[in-house]
Amino acid sequence: MTAQRKVWGDTLLELTREDDRVVVLDADLATSTMAVTVAEGNPEAFIQVGIAEQNLVGMAFGLSTMGYRPWLSTFGVFLTHRALDQIRMLVSQTGAPVRIAAAYAGLLNGSSGKTHQDIEDLAIMRAMPGMTVLAPADEHEARAITRWAAEHDGPVYIRYARDAVAPVFDADYVFHPGAVHRLRDGGGDVTLVSTGVQSSRVVEAAELLAARGVDARVVHVPSLKPVDGDALLAAISGVGTVVTVEDHSVINGLGGLVAELIAERGDPDAPRLHRVGLADGWSESAPNAFLLDRYGLSAERVAEQVLEALGHSPSPSATVTVTAPGGTVG
Repeated sequence: MTAQRKVWGDTLLELTREDDRVVVLDADLATSTMAVTVAEGNPEAFIQVGIAEQNLVGMAFGLSTMGYRPWLSTFGVFLTHRALDQIRMLVSQTGAPVRIAAAYAGLLNGSSGKTHQDIEDLAIMRAMPGMTVLAPADEHEARAITRWAAEHDGPVYIRYARDAVAPVFDADYVFHPGAVHRLRDGGGDVTLVSTGVQSSRVVEAAELLAARGVDARVVHVPSLKPVDGDALLAAISGVGTVVTVEDHSVINGLGGLVAELIAERGDPDAPRLHRVGLADGWSESAPNAFLLDRYGLSAERVAEQVLEALGHSPSPSATVTVTAPGGTVG
């Protein structure tokens, strides 16, 4: 297993060597985001801006007007919150080809706590006009998405996780914007829909459910905007219950996207939707394993919540109780 941030750094170095228009601008976090790979391997393609995220965006926009193809490198939370006005005014409103590499996105960012955990980014960026919003599942999809974004001519926001997860794709994976992927067939009882690295844990949860006699289909959505709505609705059809699972607030993230599509279809036989993620509250600082259990995102806790949604009795071995601000919102 390889962490997405390392894959991003390695791939970006390749891109800078293939195309001298590709540059990376960093906000003093290169050793964490792995932009240091470019700084050391091709320093002419690296610009250290320092702790000045608004300037980071402004400089990238200026470079884009001169024909460069810039990437932004810092923690996601500093981009989607501290530099949001600059992203809105300079990148989104102009359609500038600036690639926003949001490192350490989501809940698991090295025990930095709620100041650094960006659990609202998908909601913010999905609402940004003209913005492509992507969340790769593993190292292979991270590499494919990075290469695709390098050629895209509009704004792109990509959510890169800090730590490695078990791969769900092969090395020959090819990314297509808007596509959805069925990672596990079946689904006679329930369909699980996830995005980003959480999809790896959801595949594991489906195997745990199979051991309990529950047939679960797993659908991965790497492209939250654009998304092929018809394909996503087809992927979740044929079951009475759909559970979305995301390392993000349940408000206006993946669960919101699926709810919108179901509601717009207006089908009286549409499945019942349960959203698993972080409810309306701030997260906290703790080791990864604790946080995954605390907010119902470990494979075991996802499986338990699916069983509860289906009306099954909880496992006798369950020892963790999730209380606000985590858990399932129906």
